[in-house]
Amino acid sequence: MTTTTAAELNQTTAAPRKPARKATRPADQSADVAVSGAETLLGGADFGGTDAATLRELYSEMLFIRRFEERTAQAYQQAKIGGYCHLNLGEEATVVGVGRAMRPTDYLFTNYREHGYALAKGIEPGRVMAELYGRSTGTSKGWGGSMHMYDTETRLLGGYAIVGGQVPLAIGAALAIDYRGGDDVVVCQMGEGTTNIGAFHESLNIAALWNLPVVFLVINNQTGMGTTVEKSSAEPDLWKRAASYRMRGERVDGTDVLAVREVAADLIETARREGKPALLEAVSYRLKGHSVVDPAKYRAEDAVSTAVAHDPIVLWHNRLLEAGVLSEESAAAIEADVKERVRAAVDFADQSPHPDPATLFDYNYATPVAGDSHRLPGDPLFTA
Repeated sequence: MTTTTAAELNQTTAAPRKPARKATRPADQSADVAVSGAETLLGGADFGGTDAATLRELYSEMLFIRRFEERTAQAYQQAKIGGYCHLNLGEEATVVGVGRAMRPTDYLFTNYREHGYALAKGIEPGRVMAELYGRSTGTSKGWGGSMHMYDTETRLLGGYAIVGGQVPLAIGAALAIDYRGGDDVVVCQMGEGTTNIGAFHESLNIAALWNLPVVFLVINNQTGMGTTVEKSSAEPDLWKRAASYRMRGERVDGTDVLAVREVAADLIETARREGKPALLEAVSYRLKGHSVVDPAKYRAEDAVSTAVAHDPIVLWHNRLLEAGVLSEESAAAIEADVKERVRAAVDFADQSPHPDPATLFDYNYATPVAGDSHRLPGDPLFTA
């Protein structure tokens, strides 16, 4: 098995090599603290015993998220989607790998880049697209939009627009599970920039002190909003931050869906059995700007070319072709099916009604609150 440095992980386009994970422990770290780095590269025909049908399903799921997000960008340009909009382009392998590692009853908290996670969690695609369109059939009845998806049935407990806003809430959900004696796990997804805010450190500290069943998933697409990790983080190896709270830390190649599924499942099941939190850093490459309207002119040409060379769907497609798991004909059939499903989601959103303005204040509070104002723009400040 072959291991690589973080720099090699970011730069290499060499011949495929088998994914490998190497456990390390700093010399001054006590023996009861396990921290490891998982620095891997795609490669080989070793799929860890995963059957061919599942391998093709993983390809289909990743491709569906890609085409869904591409159609989302088009709809935004057509002014069918308003507000801010952030896409999962380039992170599909991590989204699908983590989704496959979770049980349907596990809880997921995400940031504002959550469309793919909503699909991976099992929300009907039409409802996701309808929410983007601001229609009443959406996951948040059209009031949330791109950055505020929420679905209690699938236990997606929100996309959150405030950086790190979801992290303390995920701790609350994990505490509730522990208090009730359940065996569900909370996965809390965030971008690499979130690891520099106070709520991140406070939440990891509490999770470790109270042995809460939560896995912190850091999607390191290496760019933040527009600044590299090396220029914004004194410790750019983000998985190492777990050591400060005596919890397990892992790094995984976020372009390898099987590697992500393997490591995420290990951490999630450990949290389920032992109530031990963990930190997983998935290194991936953002193919577009921070949001739909970001032209990403701050990115150097070599960074863009490196991201394109690490497109997880192209890598997975080629890997399955080389192994004989996928043919050009079967790939074309999957593409056609994916496009039809995306078209159906768009049609559902287009035909769905807009929210009735009369429902604007329906979800201000869970129960009625005295003095709650339902004043609309133009209404008098004081009634006669």
